[in-house]
Amino acid sequence: MTVIGISGSYGGLNLGDEAILTSAIEQLRATVPGVEVVVFSRNAAHTQENHAVDRVLNPREAMKDEITPEVERLDLLLLGGGGILYDSEAQTYLREVTIAQRLGVPTYTFAIGVGPLKDRVERDAVREGLDRMAGITVREPSAKRLIEEIGVQVPVTVTADPALLLKPEPFTEEMLAEAGIPRGRPLVGLSVREQGAAAPELTDAAYHQLLAEAADYIVQRFGADVVFVPMERADVREAHRVMGRMAVSERAHLLQYRYTPRQIIGLMDHFEMAVGMRLHFLIFAAITGTPLIALPYASKVSDFLSSVGLEPRATVSHTTAGTFLADLDRLWDHRAEQKGLLRDRLPVLMDRARETAPLALRTVTPRAEPAVELAE
Repeated sequence: MTVIGISGSYGGLNLGDEAILTSAIEQLRATVPGVEVVVFSRNAAHTQENHAVDRVLNPREAMKDEITPEVERLDLLLLGGGGILYDSEAQTYLREVTIAQRLGVPTYTFAIGVGPLKDRVERDAVREGLDRMAGITVREPSAKRLIEEIGVQVPVTVTADPALLLKPEPFTEEMLAEAGIPRGRPLVGLSVREQGAAAPELTDAAYHQLLAEAADYIVQRFGADVVFVPMERADVREAHRVMGRMAVSERAHLLQYRYTPRQIIGLMDHFEMAVGMRLHFLIFAAITGTPLIALPYASKVSDFLSSVGLEPRATVSHTTAGTFLADLDRLWDHRAEQKGLLRDRLPVLMDRARETAPLALRTVTPRAEPAVELAE
């Protein structure tokens, strides 16, 4: 039996990462019948309950001598996907990779994102870890450029985010009612994120005011209600901060952080537009052909916009309210055109996403069957 490990930011912390894990497991099981999937997760109980996995370990709670035998039995360790190699976290996510490489277990990156990497120690750690990989796939061109910039010699292939392959689950009218989202008016989805190491452009909270003005404009200009969609728990706090700055906050609704990625993709079908920051919020919108407009906080968002044929925008820190509201107005009037564009471009991206698993699995050497002793 082939045993494959997956290591990343898993455990229910972020819907984008959960979508990636769901997709990765589906691809592995479709490609390698009978594969045993072992996940290294930050919340083992959550992953075991919500994903079709065989074993789960939390490497942040386990000692090295507990992790080593689990890694040693793997035929392949996949790092990622998701944007996990960035300042302050990269070395943590490379821990199982380092163990595997010392044991001679092949390692391969699974459509990862990389950066920001300003810290010299983190850059060195990433270079050393990636230079020992059997292969590297990334989800966006900026990750490839950064990997090459820090001196990695292993060839890098750009595929696409695994989450693009997820199918939606219906978000029913009953679920909308239960969530307190009224019907009868158009709905527009909004996404906001917190400042942090993965979002270095967000140096102040001015983006809260920008999103509040955008939300008010959507309500007053288009007669719509806005629905804040948290992609991780911290987004709930950020959404409250935006709503607190709105003039018409009674027309704003905040979804609870308790839905699956497939359900949130299904929710996108109810939106006239999706407006916001988080990458996978935008990916989920694109999957359903929901017109989207981004407030990029990192190159990965800009790269995604380019990949679906949309013009890259200025980062959120360099966007004025007047410009953004004008862009909202323009998109509202041309929603059908963007729907057509997304419909044309998504199949190309999905085909690229399907390349990741087969590329990684080329490194797996089939195990020899145990010898059978014949009776004399």
